Amino acid sequence: MTVDLRPTVIVGGGQSGLSAARAARNTGLHPLILEAGPRPAGSWPDYYDSLTLFSPARYSTMPDLPFPGDPDRYPARDEVANYLEQYAAGLGVEIRTEVRVTAVEPAERGGFVVRTAHGDGIEAAAVVAASGSFGNPYQPDIPGQDQFGGRLLHVADYRNPAPHAGNRIVVVGAGNSAIQVAYELGQVARVSLATRYPVKFVPQVIAGHDLHRWLKITGFDALPPAWLARLVNRTPVLDTGRYRAAVESGPLDRRPTFTSFTNDGVIWADGTAEPVDVVIMATGYRPNLGYLRALGALDSSGAPVHRGGVSVTHPGLVYVGLEFQRSFASNTLRGACRDAEYVTGTLGAHVRGD
Repeated sequence: MTVDLRPTVIVGGGQSGLSAARAARNTGLHPLILEAGPRPAGSWPDYYDSLTLFSPARYSTMPDLPFPGDPDRYPARDEVANYLEQYAAGLGVEIRTEVRVTAVEPAERGGFVVRTAHGDGIEAAAVVAASGSFGNPYQPDIPGQDQFGGRLLHVADYRNPAPHAGNRIVVVGAGNSAIQVAYELGQVARVSLATRYPVKFVPQVIAGHDLHRWLKITGFDALPPAWLARLVNRTPVLDTGRYRAAVESGPLDRRPTFTSFTNDGVIWADGTAEPVDVVIMATGYRPNLGYLRALGALDSSGAPVHRGGVSVTHPGLVYVGLEFQRSFASNTLRGACRDAEYVTGTLGAHVRGD
């Protein structure tokens, strides 16, 4: 048996990449994290200012490092970024920041060559794609948007309500981020929430405990994707009651999504034209995996071809952090580690030549 001593390159230094590095280290591999940003904290430093975790600290912890502070609080954006940085420091693995991966190619002697924006190529025994989705925001193509004279943003570009005070704003989307941002903007502006379906709310607290306690003890958190598809047709909004009240009785005005843009606004589903200053698309993200396209690891839509996070096109290539990769919690702080342990078991066997 010949052991490949080249590193296992992990693309992305956020929660998924750090989980993968821990699992790879424990499997006997030699992880090397390449993070495009200046800190090993993934996308967390770039989210909107008021973002907090949707799950309490006790259900957001990663292996070997409890989340500091009150376990029942909901940590803020900067706290999560600092926690990830602390987690990275304790891993004892090589991390290179401000290194953006541009392509992954087959190596002549097997494995891969990882190309970076600096122009170098790193030979790797295996590759873990853990680059998340924040760098690839999804924005639907709505008629007339090229002629819209207002500001058209994705929620990835939103930071805080200050620049939007007094504006007429439409937020498109019905997920947690859409509701949180719309609610926040509603304190300083006139806001409508544009959704295809009525917003689906679920209580944040049930019988005195956060919902995530029940997700854990019932096993829902670990359900495989096939079961999730039967049980969950739309991602619900976690709510203490204030968001539902804002939608049902103001100040948030929920309407069916508009049909097109005009020069200065939108045309609603009932045919009414209205001037609008800002449209914010809270329409989600897609896996940020463009660096794998030339390798042939993606389908025609840019989605990875995998089974449970293990590539079915290229041995030695795996994924961590895909939404619903193996469970409901796959792309969360608490869930990424389980998927990382699963896929690095396959990687270990591949690199050892088992």
